[in-house]
Formats: sequence, C-alpha cells, structure tokens
Amino acid sequence: MCGRCRCSIRPDDIPRSCNIGSRPVRFVDTHRFRPAYNVSPGSNIPVVRRDTEADGQGAVVHCMKWGLIPSFTKKTEKPDYYRMFNARSESIGEKASFRRLLPKNRCLVAVEGFYEWKKDGSKKQPYYIHLKDDRPLVFAALYDSWKNSEGEVQYTFTILTTSSSSAFGWLHDRMPVILGNKGSTNEWLDGFSTSKFDSLLKPYEEPDLVWYPVTPAMGKPSFDGPECFKEIQVKTDETKPISMFFAKKVKKDEDQSEHKLPTTHKEVTKPESPKEEPETSVGPITSNLKREYDDFSSGIKQSVNEEAGKQYKSPAKKGNFKSPGDKQKTLFSYFGKG
Repeated sequence: MCGRCRCSIRPDDIPRSCNIGSRPVRFVDTHRFRPAYNVSPGSNIPVVRRDTEADGQGAVVHCMKWGLIPSFTKKTEKPDYYRMFNARSESIGEKASFRRLLPKNRCLVAVEGFYEWKKDGSKKQPYYIHLKDDRPLVFAALYDSWKNSEGEVQYTFTILTTSSSSAFGWLHDRMPVILGNKGSTNEWLDGFSTSKFDSLLKPYEEPDLVWYPVTPAMGKPSFDGPECFKEIQVKTDETKPISMFFAKKVKKDEDQSEHKLPTTHKEVTKPESPKEEPETSVGPITSNLKREYDDFSSGIKQSVNEEAGKQYKSPAKKGNFKSPGDKQKTLFSYFGKG
C-alpha cells in the first residue's frame, strides 16, 4: 500500500529520474504541480506517459491527480480520489477499472520516498521509505481521463502495489511496484506483451531500500515541510511475561544478600602474615610470676584470718554478768524467807 509520498522533484528533472532523458519530451499542465513533503491522494503529481501523438518514441510529463477516476464515472458524481489511489497488481487483468488501461495507459511516477504506517495495537507509527543513495523511486502506475459535468477533462492515476519483500514484510504486507532500472521502466512504458509484465510486478528485493521512523504529526495531510521525513527516536515497550519480573526480583535480592554483611557479627581482621601473630611465652618469666602471685595470695589469706579472729572473739565478763557456773535463785527461795 502507498497512500503518502514525498514529491519535490522539479518537472524538468522527471525524465532523467525515470531513465528517459534521451527521448523527446513534452510537458503538459506541469504548472499545477506544487512540490510537497507530504503528498496525499487528490494532489497533482507529474507522471510520465508515452506520447501517443508522436511516433511512439516520445514521452510526456503530464501533471495528473493522484487517485483514479474511471472514464465511465458519471459526470455528476463527486470524484473520490481515495477510492482507487492504489491497485493490486495481481488483479489488474481482471477488474474492469484497470484491465482496459493495461494495454496503452501505463505510466511512471517518480518520488523521493513514501510513507507507511506500522500498526502496534491501537497505535500507528509512520516510517519514511527511500533508497539509500537518495535516488528517486519509480513506481508502476495506470492512468485514465474523465470528463466532469462542466466539461473539464481530468487525468488521474493509480499506483500499483504488490506483496511486500522479505525485508519489508515486518512493516506492511503490501508495497508499491518499484521499477529499479532502465530496462524495467522502458518495458513498462513501451512494452506490448502483457505477459512480460508479470516479471516486473514483483516485490523489490534489493538491499538499497531503507526506512526509519518519522513524526506521527505527518499523519495529517495538512502537515507539510522537511519535518515530515526527519528521523526520530521511537521508544519501544516490550511485553514480558510476569514470571520474568519475579525471576529478576529474586536474582536482585540474592545479589544484595551476597554483598551485605550481617549486622550481628563484627568483621575480623586477620593478620597479613604469620609473623604478626602474637607469641605466648611459657619460660622462666611465667614461673616467677606464678610464685609471686602465690606468695601474695597467702599473705592476704593470713591477714584476713587474723582480722576475722579478732572481730569474732568472745567478749570479756563485765559487771553483774555471771558465768554459766553460778547458780540462779529460784522463786521458792524468796517465799521461804518470808
């Protein structure tokens, strides 16, 4: 599919872009062309068709409206340029709107690049597609003429599409038919055998077709300017299973526990070498210390015992206190005296 393109090539550069620079060329209605970076159906674009008024060797750069209006359309009908701005190359030999145009109404469309949208759920991200060396892209197309109610003859065209190339398929399932060399452009413009067209209407598989994301603002046909094809950075959000989240969390906790020291233990610094370890002496010095300690202890014990003996000695007899041997008078002795 091709619904937007960049076309700012001057009409007099179109023949060279389409590889027909050596032919006699006429220009028709090219004053209607307005170069733009965001061209949509209904716009006037210069296309190349064969010159039927000459001997068949010449070509015409003819400014036509993008979006085919078949010649059998009613004069009073309002033209809808979005209805047939593309035509599937696989069925142009079957549908009446295109089958009758195939023998003599083939044309070439030269643009700098085109836009395509990548669908991501409810979002759509536009991409700008072009050739790596910025050569113009040449599309295969069909044209027709239609006369409206005012008697004005209007020329319109449709761009042929085919299945996407192996590299382009991730972006869209369709792409325009790109004629990448002089032989293919001449065959499409001048060929008589429709059977040979099958070899032309194929996906473009060359590696020089490249693309990059651009601003979503160019989705509006009114948005125009160099910003339309300026590359931007797209933030990609990958959807991951919930198990991945928990696996990462567990691993993170393990990593933290490995590097965290226990709060209830103190870090012990070991000596760097055996030479720094303290040595324990068991020689004469230790024996002398022991004897001094024993002498000191025995002295303390002796003084303590003496002090204790003085403190707890039986008190001496004083006053009328009698010894246990003295007999005590009884009560009867008092009454007996009386």
